[in-house]
Amino acid sequence: MSSEPISRERKIDDQEDIRIAQPKTWAAGIPGILHSVGPAAREMGVGRAAKLLTSMNHKDGFDCMSCAWPDPDHRKVAEFCENGAKAVTWEATPITIASEFWAEHPIPVLLEKTEYWLGMQGRLVEPVYKAADSDVYTPIGWDEAFRLVSEKLRSLDSPDQAAFYTSGRTSNEAAFEYQLFARAFGTNNLPDCSNMCHESTGAALGEVIGVGKCTVTYDDFAKADLIIIMGQNPGTNHPRMLTALEEAKKAGASIVAVNPLPEAGLMRYKNPQKVSGWVGKGTGLADEYLQIRLAGDQALMQAVAKRVLEAEEANPGTVLDHDFIDRYCAGFEEYAAHVRSLDDVEALRATGLTAGEIGGLADRYMRADRVIITWAMGLTQHKRAVATIKDIMNLLFLRGNIGRPGAGASPIRGHSNVQGDRTMGIWEKMPPAFLDKLQAEFGFDPPRENGVDSVDGIRALIDGRLKVWIGLGGNLVSAVSDTHAAEEAMRKAELTVQISTKLNRSHTVVGREALILPTMGRTEIDLQASGEQFVSVEDTVCAVHPSWGKVDPVAPGLLSEVAIVSRLARATLGDKVDVDWAGFEGDYDLIREHIAHVCAGCDDYNRKIRAKGGFVLPHGPRDSRTFPTPTGKAMFSVNELKVVECPEGRLLLQTVRAHDQFNTTIYSLNDRYRGVKQGRDVVFVNPLDIAELGLQDGDRVDVHSEFSDGVDRVVRGFRLVAYPTARGCAAAYFPEANPLVPLGATAEVSNTPASKSVVIRIQPAVNAAAA
Repeated sequence: MSSEPISRERKIDDQEDIRIAQPKTWAAGIPGILHSVGPAAREMGVGRAAKLLTSMNHKDGFDCMSCAWPDPDHRKVAEFCENGAKAVTWEATPITIASEFWAEHPIPVLLEKTEYWLGMQGRLVEPVYKAADSDVYTPIGWDEAFRLVSEKLRSLDSPDQAAFYTSGRTSNEAAFEYQLFARAFGTNNLPDCSNMCHESTGAALGEVIGVGKCTVTYDDFAKADLIIIMGQNPGTNHPRMLTALEEAKKAGASIVAVNPLPEAGLMRYKNPQKVSGWVGKGTGLADEYLQIRLAGDQALMQAVAKRVLEAEEANPGTVLDHDFIDRYCAGFEEYAAHVRSLDDVEALRATGLTAGEIGGLADRYMRADRVIITWAMGLTQHKRAVATIKDIMNLLFLRGNIGRPGAGASPIRGHSNVQGDRTMGIWEKMPPAFLDKLQAEFGFDPPRENGVDSVDGIRALIDGRLKVWIGLGGNLVSAVSDTHAAEEAMRKAELTVQISTKLNRSHTVVGREALILPTMGRTEIDLQASGEQFVSVEDTVCAVHPSWGKVDPVAPGLLSEVAIVSRLARATLGDKVDVDWAGFEGDYDLIREHIAHVCAGCDDYNRKIRAKGGFVLPHGPRDSRTFPTPTGKAMFSVNELKVVECPEGRLLLQTVRAHDQFNTTIYSLNDRYRGVKQGRDVVFVNPLDIAELGLQDGDRVDVHSEFSDGVDRVVRGFRLVAYPTARGCAAAYFPEANPLVPLGATAEVSNTPASKSVVIRIQPAVNAAAA
């Protein structure tokens, strides 16, 4: 190990206020209401809160800027969840950052502040600029801001020295325009937040069914016989899913949860919109809870599949869907031979489960006619994530669980329009068909060489291959793995530009020059030359719908994302390409007309988006069992099983969100369901593992990660919390634990940070004696 550890220091005293209680065994109920409506009314005022919360996720309202959970056709008056309400409260706060704030808070001061503190300062309302010889942001005018960016871009030796990052909160219209700007400028450097979450999903599904998206609709959940929930925590990350699960249970579905952590939202749900959710026991959700070892999901899928094949061999013609396999699939024989050779002992070791638990899941799967398997980042952020998801699809294929009601694959996107951004062309390696359409539509030949993703973008900044980083939303410095590498990378940039609604860590770790361009939020009325505008977004089930702002902008002079991109493009490109950037800003219908000609499934976009509730994009595997793969069939795949080894005295760590958190946005320092209050520097460990390590619940500890590069990465002064997670597994919050994950630890194929299976050792804190 390196003698000089790379560490994130925290004073022990910072942890003194942390309080730990017993974790909850149910989600929502009256506390869900109090924690939703109470903060909204206090921080926005009763009138503003009522107007926004009753407009949220409605067909004539605005789309939640939090997760991408789909909307039911019939909407309730309160069509929002606790975390959606917190997201609206955070964005629509009337508090703004005054001009004098910047002189009072130079960048060295801001660097000492937490994400929570930064986000609580209020809305950004004016452009600010940090010059090369200064460490203070200074307010400037919009024209000057656009001049600074455009001059820097035009001065580069190559367009590939700039990167154009996108957050999932960006609308379809802004995303389409942004990728058009980047490609007209001359680069495919279009990294986005999907690189860090569901890139593994897109890679796996794209290979085996030809479409990297969910194959079910909202209504399919209530039609399923069995729902297997893997690697996700809906009670915190997409709470409205709990209502769909409740509806499925009422309709007779069984639910199996597969998760190392016992999560309240997977055990029992007290629906806050029903009397029974206030005074009753609520609805039990998981019929079976498999506390799997981290990174054991692929082994579980193969072990279940092996039992399915064995059952078919014992009773030929009664278990497999031979019609589906024969008509719609390729590669079955090779896959079946591979799975039959699975070492059962190795599968048990990989999963940490018993043979009875695996057999029980297999029996449930075979009894169910219609099965949905749903997952999130607990699956996508492993080294073998792509192989794991391909094995999920293999299992679904065996019994024809795709392309029919109540059955299919359901990856749940964690950000409201991250899927729509990809549909619009935000990707560093869009296929030639998309680029050809872009060329035909706008008359220029877009670059054909792939660009950098988020992880490789960090490397390119460190190596000096990238000089300018422009972020349309997001907080990459905190979101990506290897915090120290990310911060080193941003500081090497010649110019960093962030287009944002509120402060975050990426505004404090900046290049030689830096700009913050404030933008309107999704809740705000967007008035342009042709009148009031709306934008559109795509949810996790491929439904595209409009989003209308409902309150006046928090300050005069704010520009929309579309307006900012339009003006940046005009200032940078001039008449280089024949694009009506000014027209785009004045009337978003013009952007949508081009979307209709370029983006797959978006023909007649302006008409379809105005239908009540929008429209659903076509999806061959879901709609007609047509598979746009090279063979024209769904592809069974052979995936080698590789078990993550964990030496004695070590644990496997996953990073997770707290309940009062959305991605890197921290709403409070509490995690109600896990029993944590007033702190985030904690590590959850099974009590038996704590005892074996010779430690005690409540100890202050340093957490070191161990990788083959020999670098000792450490976070210090964490509170050790005894928690009923799976044996040999641990959990800590991100972004606090991100320094433990090296930049090179990524999923095969997708290059997504592998933050869910990190080998760690836990030791008493080096300065514990001073506490």
